[in-house]
Amino acid sequence: MVSDASKKKAAQKKAAAAAKRGGKAAAAAASSKAAAAENGNKVDSLASGVADLQISDRTCTGVLCSHPLSRDIRIESLSLTFHGHDLIVDSELELNYGRRYGLLGLNGCGKSTLLAAIGCRELPIPEHMDIYHLSREIEASDMSSLEAVISCDEERLKLEKEAEALAGQEDGGGEQLDRLYERLEAMDAATAEKRAAEILFGLGFNKKMQEKKTKDFSGGWRMRIALARALFMNPTVLLLDEPTNHLGFSEWSLYQHHHMQNKKLKLYTGNYDQYVQTRSELEENQMKQYKWEQEQIASMKEYIARFGHGSAKLARQAQSKEKTLAKMERGGLTEKVVRDKVLVFRFHDVGKLPPPVLQFVEVTFGYTPENLIYKNLDFGVDLDSRVALVGPNGAGKSTLLKLMTGDLVPLDGMVRRHNHLRIAQFHQHLTEKLDMEMSALQFMLKEYPGNEEEKMRAAVGKFGLSGKAQVMPMKNLSDGQRSRVIFAWLAWRQPHMLLLDEPTNHLDIETIDSLAEALNEWDGGLVLVSHDFRLINQVAQEIWVCEDQSVTRWEGGIMDFKEHLKAKAGLSN
Repeated sequence: MVSDASKKKAAQKKAAAAAKRGGKAAAAAASSKAAAAENGNKVDSLASGVADLQISDRTCTGVLCSHPLSRDIRIESLSLTFHGHDLIVDSELELNYGRRYGLLGLNGCGKSTLLAAIGCRELPIPEHMDIYHLSREIEASDMSSLEAVISCDEERLKLEKEAEALAGQEDGGGEQLDRLYERLEAMDAATAEKRAAEILFGLGFNKKMQEKKTKDFSGGWRMRIALARALFMNPTVLLLDEPTNHLGFSEWSLYQHHHMQNKKLKLYTGNYDQYVQTRSELEENQMKQYKWEQEQIASMKEYIARFGHGSAKLARQAQSKEKTLAKMERGGLTEKVVRDKVLVFRFHDVGKLPPPVLQFVEVTFGYTPENLIYKNLDFGVDLDSRVALVGPNGAGKSTLLKLMTGDLVPLDGMVRRHNHLRIAQFHQHLTEKLDMEMSALQFMLKEYPGNEEEKMRAAVGKFGLSGKAQVMPMKNLSDGQRSRVIFAWLAWRQPHMLLLDEPTNHLDIETIDSLAEALNEWDGGLVLVSHDFRLINQVAQEIWVCEDQSVTRWEGGIMDFKEHLKAKAGLSN
């Protein structure tokens, strides 16, 4: 993940080099582009020009209203457009130093787009405030996890140069220089390795794991490394987009929430439960006020229509009501409450297959015989099974699903499947199968040729995509909406058994609830891998723990297991 500091440093180097080359570089670039055009490479030249201009699919405007040297950010008249579609219109964003915020809203409302716009400084954010935008795990490489964290120490070098430049100014740099010195003291190079190691240890990396190459870690562990880099850099503004994707822990302390609804940002104070309660109460009061106003308006309009041309006394009363009505409208009427769209998912019922449907018999597996992940597994899964697989990252939960589907073959033992069993597996990389230039409807027609368009529309509609969302290019959809396309694609197969590997990544809370309800109404078998304790609590009837080369049944519910994990980590009350 490239930090904001890295981007600025690269830009400064580029600008300095360009200045040094002067007119010769400009002439050479112009000559090169002309030659490319002459050789018929006009498309490549245009693409290069667009990249140079850093043209984005986003359009973002706003006015900075906080002091330019303040650590707080307040932006008014904020508007955000993506592919010509308004996501936020004339709203306000306020981020106060030291506060933690959660950004809530339905899939497709623009949460990730807003974070990307802030991370790329498309909003007027003061230059002295450094930003780190974490949206995905660190890339796999030959660097060790410890080296990957320390490598972002280039921020310290950049700050040292800034401090040197400020110290040379007539006013001595003032408060801005003091802040730089504070950050440099916190980023002492002499303690860099020690601090990086402590952060990694806090995220579950022992000494041996800190020396392990990042390419040898799963996506969950690489996400932890990316998070460690962010914590090591200690930026002024840290933006986390789906930070719990792939991770084995699910709770983050959020004290305030920005809620995106009706193209506006609204700030709620408190944790998520308090947000739900407060929002419900506010909407109830708003609806009462709206109904009262509408009744008053209807009554006054009826009186004006009936008596506006009557006797002088009645006409004066009608005129008085006209003035009252105009005053109400000038003062601003209460808007009608627009409820979030309720999504209803549905999987096809598939009937029954006689057990055993899926059976593991003395299964032993490892990617090499010397490093076994599982040893002598014996269990069965049937169509009435509702199993959640839990355990630490790297324990082999996803591997177990691949053994179930047949994508992996045991080193010893066998996996028996019913001859008529249809299995559908959801995993985080399935969205890579999507052609971003195609629409969801085109994708379904391509995958299942010979079906009528209306049937495919209905299939996608069962997972919350309707109207324009069905026919627009999938590059314009949010990650959560693309996940819904995958669910529609899997559901069309009418599987007897669903294997879901982190299905809640990128889904909003309302969509997760709809998914849980659909799974509970469905008559097939379910094996679930998820870091989302809430979803597991809603759908799972059994908890299986994957650890120490075995799979064992947990005697109790997921909340009991959660308390067990907290006690194990020394976090119990």
